[in-house]
Amino acid sequence: MTRRLIALAPWIALLAAALLPLLLQAYQVTVITYVMIAAVACIGLVLMTGIVGMVSFGHAAFVGLGAYVSGYLSTQLELSPWLGLAGAIVAASAAAALIGALTVRMSGHYLALSTLCFGISFYFLVGNSESLGRFNGLTGIPPVSIGAVELRGERQTYYLVLIALALVMAWCRQLLDSRTGRVLRSLRTGPVIAETFGANAQRYRLLAFVLAAVIGAIAGWLYAHVQRFLNPTPFGLNASIDYLFMTVIGGSGQLWGALLGAGLVTIIKHELQDVLKLVFGPTTRLEMLFFAAIMIVVLQKARKGLWPYLSQKLTPRAAPVAPVDAVVLRHRRVKPEHGLTVLSASHLQRTFGGLVAVDDVSFDVKSGEILGILGPNGAGKTTLFNLISGALPRSKGELSFLGQPLSRVSARGMCLRGMSRTFQHAALVQDMTALENVAIGATHLGRCGLVANSLRLNRVEERQLLGWAQHLLERVGLADKANELAGNLSLGHQRILEIARALASDPVLLLLDEPAAGLRANEKAVLADLLNSLRAEGLAIVLVEHDMDFVFRLADRLMVMNFGRRIAFGRPDEVRADAGVQEAYLGVAA
Repeated sequence: MTRRLIALAPWIALLAAALLPLLLQAYQVTVITYVMIAAVACIGLVLMTGIVGMVSFGHAAFVGLGAYVSGYLSTQLELSPWLGLAGAIVAASAAAALIGALTVRMSGHYLALSTLCFGISFYFLVGNSESLGRFNGLTGIPPVSIGAVELRGERQTYYLVLIALALVMAWCRQLLDSRTGRVLRSLRTGPVIAETFGANAQRYRLLAFVLAAVIGAIAGWLYAHVQRFLNPTPFGLNASIDYLFMTVIGGSGQLWGALLGAGLVTIIKHELQDVLKLVFGPTTRLEMLFFAAIMIVVLQKARKGLWPYLSQKLTPRAAPVAPVDAVVLRHRRVKPEHGLTVLSASHLQRTFGGLVAVDDVSFDVKSGEILGILGPNGAGKTTLFNLISGALPRSKGELSFLGQPLSRVSARGMCLRGMSRTFQHAALVQDMTALENVAIGATHLGRCGLVANSLRLNRVEERQLLGWAQHLLERVGLADKANELAGNLSLGHQRILEIARALASDPVLLLLDEPAAGLRANEKAVLADLLNSLRAEGLAIVLVEHDMDFVFRLADRLMVMNFGRRIAFGRPDEVRADAGVQEAYLGVAA
């Protein structure tokens, strides 16, 4: 019963919203209409800021771009508002692609400042354009019409905006639940996860920027043909800050938070004016001061926003999720012949200024083999991993993969060739489920693009990818944790989850960076059985670990590093007896 109510919740909300105009006065209907327009704009910010992590202070400029393009086409060229919508989307896409190509490579306050410059530039560009009415505004914008019916009245425009809001919300929910959406949601933690599993992080950041601009332009189109008059003020810096406020207050990572934030900020600011006039007189201008105080209190109590806060209070347990049937991929990589050299490294070196982190290291690893890498802290093991996985460029040396020399190595390129890895510190998307985290590993195995992923044309592929992720969770013993958030798992389970995600890319070479750290004795035994079975299947494994007993029992060959150099290489018994190894670990030769 609970699951059914949760599934029907969006339809219940839509029905309630459809009945509101029948119960409210025209003025109240108009206010809610503008709240919904603001919510559409905020959904774009949720996608860009809350989901991907790119802060924008120029979002109102894209709303204004959509409004002015449609307004100009409708008034000056007398085109249909529906053609104006198409024009607004094209203009926003082109402008965002151009601006984003220059700005999304930035991060932190640099990106925020660049979008701020765009917002200010748009305001003054429109305000000084004769064809757009300068600061006096653009008048005579026609209403949207459906056939011969013009949507002029408050209730007619209300339903137009409601339908647009519902469509944008549904489209974004479908997108975020797809392969594309999983990559977008991973970007908030940085580009490393996306790049490691075959996605171009910069391209996805640009995609999020463009999609946010398009959604903003749709909100601008609605505003232009509901208001039917435009001037630059609603699209200036203050408006961008208001949109950001709405998004953060509602919950920057939640689509429903956009609607909640837009409603609260709009209504509170409006009602504050009336209340403060009664207290301080009709000329008071203190509403922004009181509004800021209210917002500070809200953010202190609900730092992730009101929607997550209320969701946690009202439904502390996660909503039940339909189980996913385990599926084995139909087309898997053919493992190399047993004993074939998969990776060969020759004289690798990596320097950081005057520090030599990896110095003249050579080794190889064969299919069906576990190569263990040992060394004290600071020996250069993780740096070596980053060199061969493409996370860092090498200063000197040569690499070859499956007999093919690699002049340049990128994390994305190595994933596509068949290499996968885990990290020294568990790198998971904390607010995604275990199943979704594993599915990220299979990103490069999917073929559906943006259109298919956002229009539910990817259902067959999604069943395959999620089923494959479920199969791997079962294999590593985490099937019962599939729908738990990764951030709620123990450290040991997070380590195992990372291995499942690495296996999801269907690799021929697996790099494991301290996978047994944080595991109990019985969990280490299970991990050892898993690695032995993977070796038997022909997978090449490179294992960095501090637990020497664990490594000595598993590894076919060992390499020991100290101060960035290789000091021993060979079978475990040979390495154990090496005087240099004993000195590195014990301080003196035994």
